[in-house]
Amino acid sequence: MTRTLFCPSRTIPAAFAIGGVLLPLSSLAADDGTATSTAMLLPEISVTANRVPTAADATGSALTIITADDLQQRQTRILSDVLREVPGVAVNRTGPMGTLTQVRIRGAEGNQTLVLIDGIEVNDPASGSEYDFANLLAGDIERVEVLRGPQSALYGSDAVGGVVNIVTRRGSGAPSLSAAVEGGSFGTWAGRATAGTGNDRYDVAVSAQGVRSTGVSVADRRLGNGEKDGYRNGTLTAKAAVRPTGTTELAVVGRYTRFDSDTDGFTGGRGAVDDGTSTTGKQAFGRVQGKAVFLDGHWEHIAGLSYGRQQRNYRDARGQTTSTYEGRKTKLDYQTNLSFATGPAAHVLTAGVEHEDDTGITRSGYSNFDRTIGSTGLVGQYKLDLFDRLTLTGSVRRDGNDLFQDATTWRGTAAYRVEDTGTKLRASYGTGVKNPTLFELYGYTATYAGNPDLKPEKGRGWDIGADQALWGKRVVADATWFNQRIRDLITGTGRTSINMPGESRVQGLEVGLTVEPVDGLTLRGSYTWTEGEDSTGAELVRRPKHLASLNANYRFLEDRANANIGVVYNGRTSDWAYDSFYNRQPVSLTPYTLVNLSGSYTLTERVEAFGRIENLTNRHYQEVWTYGAAGRAGYLGLRLAL
Repeated sequence: MTRTLFCPSRTIPAAFAIGGVLLPLSSLAADDGTATSTAMLLPEISVTANRVPTAADATGSALTIITADDLQQRQTRILSDVLREVPGVAVNRTGPMGTLTQVRIRGAEGNQTLVLIDGIEVNDPASGSEYDFANLLAGDIERVEVLRGPQSALYGSDAVGGVVNIVTRRGSGAPSLSAAVEGGSFGTWAGRATAGTGNDRYDVAVSAQGVRSTGVSVADRRLGNGEKDGYRNGTLTAKAAVRPTGTTELAVVGRYTRFDSDTDGFTGGRGAVDDGTSTTGKQAFGRVQGKAVFLDGHWEHIAGLSYGRQQRNYRDARGQTTSTYEGRKTKLDYQTNLSFATGPAAHVLTAGVEHEDDTGITRSGYSNFDRTIGSTGLVGQYKLDLFDRLTLTGSVRRDGNDLFQDATTWRGTAAYRVEDTGTKLRASYGTGVKNPTLFELYGYTATYAGNPDLKPEKGRGWDIGADQALWGKRVVADATWFNQRIRDLITGTGRTSINMPGESRVQGLEVGLTVEPVDGLTLRGSYTWTEGEDSTGAELVRRPKHLASLNANYRFLEDRANANIGVVYNGRTSDWAYDSFYNRQPVSLTPYTLVNLSGSYTLTERVEAFGRIENLTNRHYQEVWTYGAAGRAGYLGLRLAL
């Protein structure tokens, strides 16, 4: 496991769900009802890496964990902003807050990253099977795990590059209410409120958060675009669980987002230009899950039903809807885990079955279709721990598809720990598959027609790395070398999409360092070098060769005050530029460095003041050709606990 970033807290929510998996009910029963935190003090555990709870130092995959404390220290409003500090992750946003935001892991495409929120797959079938991070507010998030490398053996299609698993807060302890409000640059106001309670028999939490801003121009203002483009977002989350006995649980979660984003047009030859267009949309996600444990906690059964619906309405300058895209995803899943020990060995056998239906609907003057693709996956995994030093896993998955040839994927990992020296060696190898999107198969515009003969993309990749703890674990260093290959890569040719012959190749190095020189001060740095090219030898666009970050956080005055500085470097990257006939050619985007400052001070037991400055040096840059970004901005706010 890569522990470069975000690991000062050793907490994990008791009802941490991932793809139908929860922590053991014995963990849920540990709450004495007196805690006010939303998380319980437990050893650092990952659920994403193996679909079953696994100690972080026993995972063979490269993994970064982000906690609620990390988000609060940085005063993160949009989750994608903190993902820029994760090794191997590139974030691209087409303008300021609220515009299309893509996350790429280790050079894979944005739609090759599987995203889960509270166990619900949120990749949009009507938007390239990709999740747009633009509207994911961070105010209710308890924990994020970023798992890198091919994970289709565990999670199926969309997980060729990796997995981002997000878990929101649950209720805990006596009834509580907290709220925060802030305001600042670009006419921005934001707020959130959370209420929750829980004990060993039940928990419930409800949160509301929103942001409103008059914004800046989406099209780069340095190219003559002066129109301000505003953004509005409102998000509601509710989750609850009941545990009628010590061995059973029924949990439910729901999330609803409504957004309105002013956008700009795009013309060949000029790129993004002011035109008064906008996008409105809504997202609704829900999951019901039941769990039962037998054989004194050794045999678990988890069954769940998830549903997601995402809709986008594109409007012209008069506010009239010109096109609508709607994606729906329904998933049924069942998983069972059997654990037992034989001498110095501990075993966990996992088996699961999942059925998923993806629907894409488009309505416009040039494109109308309503298509559904169904798939069924069978997954099995064996996890072996030996002598509390060596952990091995082997996974295999078989996916049956309505349209494509059935696919088999597999993965193996190994982690070896040397306690005397604080050393961990790890390695993983996996294969992946990514099905063509509904739009690539059937969509069309005035200049584009889908290709129903497309084949799924196939990937394989490996990594090898080491983690080293020193000075009583006040220093933790890690390094990972990775290599990935993708065959039958799907690319647009202007009028349709095709599978490219040959292999696309990506390789790179991830390095991290965490240092706690004195109590209260934590320094974290990371560097990623990535080299990627398609089968013709052309550089992959929007994949910077060099990414780096540095974060320093200091708690002082008996933890009443906190100061944080974050620096993110994004190296030179390439993108596509289009002429007046929409023929494309590569262009180079200049590197940039962002510096963010934040601080907070506890005024009373229940009131905290906070503030931050984003883009301190007022850096002007483009993450996507001709799309601009916000300049220096400042914000002040208050947090209340009732």
